[in-house]
Amino acid sequence: MDPFSSSFLSSFSLSNLPLTLPPSTSSVLRISAVRIEEKPPTSTSTTTRTRTPQPSRRQIPSPPYPTKTKPISTNPPPTPKPPPSLAVTIFNAFDDIINTFIDPPTRPSVDPKHVLADNFAPVVDELPPTKCTVVSGVLPPCLDGAYIRNGPNPQFLPRGPYHLFDGDGMLHVIRISDGGATLCSRYVKTYKFTIEEKTGSPVLPNVFSGFNGLRASAARGALSVVRTLTGMFDPSNGIGLANTSLAFFGDSLYALGESDLPYAVKVTADGDVVTLGRRDFDGKLFMSMTAHPKVDYETGETFAFRYGPVPPFLTYFRFDSEGRKEADVPVFSMTTPSFLHDFAITRKYAVFAEIQLGMNPMEMIFGSGSPVGANSSKIPRLGVIPRYAKDESEIRWFEVPGFNIIHAINAWDEDGDDTVVMVAPNILSVEHTLERMDLIHASVERVRIDLKTGFVSRHPVASRNLDFAVINPKYAGRKNRYVYAAIGDPMPKISGVVKLDVSMSESDRCDCTVATRIFGPGCYGGEPFFVAKEPNNPEAEEDDGYLVTYVHNENTGESSFLVMDAKSPNLETVAVVKLPRRVPYGFHGLFVTETNLKKL
Repeated sequence: MDPFSSSFLSSFSLSNLPLTLPPSTSSVLRISAVRIEEKPPTSTSTTTRTRTPQPSRRQIPSPPYPTKTKPISTNPPPTPKPPPSLAVTIFNAFDDIINTFIDPPTRPSVDPKHVLADNFAPVVDELPPTKCTVVSGVLPPCLDGAYIRNGPNPQFLPRGPYHLFDGDGMLHVIRISDGGATLCSRYVKTYKFTIEEKTGSPVLPNVFSGFNGLRASAARGALSVVRTLTGMFDPSNGIGLANTSLAFFGDSLYALGESDLPYAVKVTADGDVVTLGRRDFDGKLFMSMTAHPKVDYETGETFAFRYGPVPPFLTYFRFDSEGRKEADVPVFSMTTPSFLHDFAITRKYAVFAEIQLGMNPMEMIFGSGSPVGANSSKIPRLGVIPRYAKDESEIRWFEVPGFNIIHAINAWDEDGDDTVVMVAPNILSVEHTLERMDLIHASVERVRIDLKTGFVSRHPVASRNLDFAVINPKYAGRKNRYVYAAIGDPMPKISGVVKLDVSMSESDRCDCTVATRIFGPGCYGGEPFFVAKEPNNPEAEEDDGYLVTYVHNENTGESSFLVMDAKSPNLETVAVVKLPRRVPYGFHGLFVTETNLKKL
């Protein structure tokens, strides 16, 4: 799962007050309290990296680089930081009291020893552009550009409760050109990141793990108020992590997280990543935006929304083909706050899902749980609104009992625009979404809404535990046939990818899996991404392209970039790129063509 609802908790912010690779020298990190233990390297050939000590920074050893890799660009050594100020020392002492006596990390979902185990552990330093080795096959010419994967990588080792969704955003970018590749890993320089880097310690409480119970919420909230009053940070500049996904629209590339505005980033010619800054689109976008905007390939428009704990609980909006934001459409017919992480568009409509996950204030006040939880008495609904609506007068809501989606795969119109079809993974155990992700099972379903009669029908597409599903981006909002989904084994670890033919569910209620690729023993990957072989060829077949993803081998401690043939019967390997260091598991990714990179 990804951090699908930080914006939903914004009321707690002060702004509201078999791929088996050969052994290598890489190490697998394991978190134990505040100590990191390294798995012994499988080889002794290493080079030495030095780093100037920084007071109060987490002390996590970085896996050594293989001797054959050389950075093609370097940054100046970090300037030694002065000792923390008296105010910082005092605030950190209060933090320790809260983390030790008021709200210690007693549950596995917020215990760093559990959450940051294996390849979920953060990497210590940013990695400048570093040459990679293609160890198998050849990188296709259509991959010239950059594959970028976002995900959490905490700047500091957690001193108290920590949830998987709470880490600072780090972009892992593999830049491909003329069959060669470089890897670069950089933090998104959000306001939160830069303030905490300057301070030398965490300043803002974690959204998902910082508000467990009334006492913990009150204590951390009061400490944040004091930090604000002393000028340590200004919450109006944003509190987000930008750790969830990426989007390219209006000739700009954005790192996204739902608790803040988009952050514009740039990939340079040598493969480095630069954060350009927080964007409010000429003051027209405020507070937050979904991490899953939808880009219409044909019109160039981008559709998005925000949601939160106060009315209107949902606000819909769009950007034109030049990236200019249009007017908000507040939706007051959503009468209770609901997790709304993703949505779908068709040529004519936008489709929103109101699910059973929502605010859980009683658990926070009288218990020690998260302020977000499941409401089993609530009936999920799908809302269908014209995608160019000026207001919510034409929205229609349809009850769909038992249909709880976190991610939407795609939607389209049928029968002369009188029917909307949506494909999405249905979370069958929604109560485990935040606390026990290993117990989550998501079954991909095809939902058909007859707008004339109001009748809603559902058909299974696959019974396997699948999520993080993608399509050929050209088919967003259009009827597509193929879906590529990650296999939870269990979630959040991903053991492979499947190819689904959703057209098979139209005539027969059968499993629509037509191809499967398992990464291999001890190997886990992430969300796949589809890259068309001929993106500008209108005659190209829908599945004529490649699937790309990062894969980590927990047996050897090595990570790789894997390219698969999306059209082949078994999603066969086209190329494998050995990465110069470990890439932690993360969330969503994006491929940006060379042509689009030059526009940044």
